Amino acid sequence: MDTTDYTFPQGVEEPHRRHHTVEAPLPQSFLKSLQYSVKETLFPDDPFRQFKNQPTSRKIVLGLKYFFPICEWAPRYNLKFFKSDLIAGITIASLAIPQGISYAKLANLPPILGLYSSFVPPLVYALLGSSRDLAVGTVAVASLLTGAMLSKEVDAEKFPKLYLHLAFTATFFAGVFEASLGIFRLGFIVDFLSHATIVGFMGGAATVVSLQQLKGIFGLKHFTDATDVISVMRSVFSQTHQWRWESGVLGCGFLFFLLSTRYFSIKKPKFFWVAAMAPLTSVILGSLLVYFTHAERHGVQVIGNLKKGLNPLSGSDLIFTSPYMATALKTGLITGIIALAEGIAVGRSFAMFKNYNIDGNKEMIAFGMMNIVGSFTSCYLTTGPFSRSAVNYNAGCKTAVSNIVMAIAVMFTLLFLTPLFHYTPLVVLSAIIISAMLGLIDYQAAIHLWKVDKFDFLVCMSAYIGVVFGSVEIGLVVAVAISIARLLLFMSRPRTAVKGNIPNSMIYRNTEQYPSSRTVPGILILEIDAPIYFSNASYLRERIIRWIDEEEERVKESGENSLQYIILDMSAIGNIDTSGISMMEEIKKIIDRRTLKLVLANPKGEVVKKLTRSKFIDNLGKEWMFLTVGEAVEACSFMLHTFKTEPAASKKEPWNNV
Repeated sequence: MDTTDYTFPQGVEEPHRRHHTVEAPLPQSFLKSLQYSVKETLFPDDPFRQFKNQPTSRKIVLGLKYFFPICEWAPRYNLKFFKSDLIAGITIASLAIPQGISYAKLANLPPILGLYSSFVPPLVYALLGSSRDLAVGTVAVASLLTGAMLSKEVDAEKFPKLYLHLAFTATFFAGVFEASLGIFRLGFIVDFLSHATIVGFMGGAATVVSLQQLKGIFGLKHFTDATDVISVMRSVFSQTHQWRWESGVLGCGFLFFLLSTRYFSIKKPKFFWVAAMAPLTSVILGSLLVYFTHAERHGVQVIGNLKKGLNPLSGSDLIFTSPYMATALKTGLITGIIALAEGIAVGRSFAMFKNYNIDGNKEMIAFGMMNIVGSFTSCYLTTGPFSRSAVNYNAGCKTAVSNIVMAIAVMFTLLFLTPLFHYTPLVVLSAIIISAMLGLIDYQAAIHLWKVDKFDFLVCMSAYIGVVFGSVEIGLVVAVAISIARLLLFMSRPRTAVKGNIPNSMIYRNTEQYPSSRTVPGILILEIDAPIYFSNASYLRERIIRWIDEEEERVKESGENSLQYIILDMSAIGNIDTSGISMMEEIKKIIDRRTLKLVLANPKGEVVKKLTRSKFIDNLGKEWMFLTVGEAVEACSFMLHTFKTEPAASKKEPWNNV
């Protein structure tokens, strides 16, 4: 790097004696630049690094471990791990069976599908998934979405077979979509569902799901298909004459039992299994109560017969013809992305607790494959639900074998125990769903968003209100739209600020953040906190001119030295496009007309490369670019003290003449 000596006149402070020249990065071919951009976009974790300089046999082994994570931990598996996984698997199976039946009813599907979906998908995930703690199964929000979207096109009661086939087809499309995101490494699309969006959406969906369970609590036979709170409450209170007190008492009793056990387990974490066993206990007690009291004759609705046997094949049931294919595709895409976001978020949360990493793209492929396989084996959409995964984690699971144990337990239930669920009251399933949903209304997270970021709180509440008063789709679209609007707002209206010197240092910081900092007489230092693109170029031009006008007015009123230099701190400008370059050229012309001088500090490599190619640097002068704001201020201060009588725009660099 070239350096040039320059001296300061007597009386001028001389913190540094060398001016470091800003250099442009070495030129690269277009193909090489494109290759680098694609690699950084799609392969930020560089998954091929481990294959470098390895023999063919080793590459095959590494490939198997990469695509089938079970090959990585299986050789190290031991009896101690199995004991932990066995306990965890049996525990989550006790939760999966009643939840599976409940959520299938929520999706307007036969209850047996909830058990089918807790058998095959966990086995697929055990082979392909990278999380040790995720417990696979159906979830309430995806079930609600499936039921709400498919019911708009097909009546589940009038056309049960068509509705069932559409559910399988939607699951297939969801799996293809999820797997494609993982294979093509497009997982960043899921990032558009921000944390605030998910908190509001989940809370709204939980509220809607809970209110819909009033149908089961009050024993109503006819209920609205709408999901908004007004329609649901109107449906509930317009049928008060059909409320069944027997069902209401039973439902409230079991709901109190479930909430009590959950509260107890929260207060006493060692007794986590109490809350985990509560749903199955409720099913058993409710079934016994109905059986011995014949409550089904007094308005208490029961599940009825459940088909015994393992999952029948359903590949031939998929629908790829009009007019229903579009409905299945839309349902699959929306439910798939919601299930994917929830599953990956849950997996990462528990991985953080145990200090290991999960590969998001592998998880997408695993979720996609288990839903594709599930659609061929009479399953509907599955992911990694938080409640089941939390129980799995608390039960001490060590590997994905806990999912295999759960699947075996469900298989045993399908083969031998399904007749025992004949007398299970639907009101118990409603109580189980309400209990699970209350845990998804994370009001503490909403309060945290309000304290930290009001805009995120707005996004959260928009999603919540949209779901509760509109529909699940409306809430999701509104929240994503606001999130994207915020992103565009950040890009089109980046932060700009005046920087000042921290006393007794060479550090320059935002004067609003650091009130003790002092501006340098005759020099205006501005920082821009974003890349310069077509979307913000016009705004930045107007904002920079306004900063200059305000500084000139302040200097005129205070009687300080007139403004001579405008230093742009480009530390945060990672890139610039042609619109941004045109803006910089306009700014320079405006500054030149005012007999001021534009100075650039710490421009990044990509910015320097583009400004050089556009001839902007030649027009500005390489000597007016500096590595740091400190060096730029030193040079400008030297000029101010050396040439007090000349306009800044007419001054030449002093270091070439010293």
